[in-house]
Amino acid sequence: MHNEISDISLVGDRGENQDRVAVVDGDCAALLVAVDGMGGHADGARAAEVALETVVSAFGRAAKPLLDPQGFLHLALSRAHDSLVALGAQLRVDARPRATCALALVQDGRSYWAHVGDSRVYLLRDGRVLARTRDHSHVELLLQQGLIGEHEMAGHPMRNYVECCLGGHHALPGMSLRRQGPMHPGDLLLVCSDGFWSGLDDTLIAGLCSSAGALGLALEGLARRATQANHPHSDNTSAAVLRWLPAASS
Repeated sequence: MHNEISDISLVGDRGENQDRVAVVDGDCAALLVAVDGMGGHADGARAAEVALETVVSAFGRAAKPLLDPQGFLHLALSRAHDSLVALGAQLRVDARPRATCALALVQDGRSYWAHVGDSRVYLLRDGRVLARTRDHSHVELLLQQGLIGEHEMAGHPMRNYVECCLGGHHALPGMSLRRQGPMHPGDLLLVCSDGFWSGLDDTLIAGLCSSAGALGLALEGLARRATQANHPHSDNTSAAVLRWLPAASS
């Protein structure tokens, strides 16, 4: 594959960066990862680091092209969850390290998504948000029920309440898996933490589509705009993006 990729992670107004992002772009498949350590629990930064390492290591060891992309994503999140459970095994349940996570995999001209919590995956095409994941959160439930609007999510008093995450209890968390339709040349896949998307509306995020040749600068500009929008309480603000450019279109 011949793709344009970029990632960024800003600390925002926090004392420590507990987000981790990565893009692994190979010949047969590419993987984007965003992990958000939950700062209200023990060592969110360590949780994010361990989850990221677990997922990236699993991808590196897997034979490619992947025989079952969705199965791989489920397995990768399950292993990350088990790693965080082990990390907090000696702690009280309410103090164990936890994290949210979003994964996007591109292979054979299609994308496959998986997420737990309120870290997101976006598909951008032709200057608009074509699709995104639906958060495992209370405010997302209110949005789907029509009780609040998209613009009300960021300021809602229960914005930080997620219904499932990696780590904590031994049982696997609820996770969402998705197989998207064919990718189009120039499509952008974006994975991000809630500190990124909460400070930006869909129009701004979709503006990445017009960043030909300057994807990194455009992504940095959006991340800084998100931290400014959420100042003085901005969270860690992180994202990774891939512009799909198949060999036939290069």
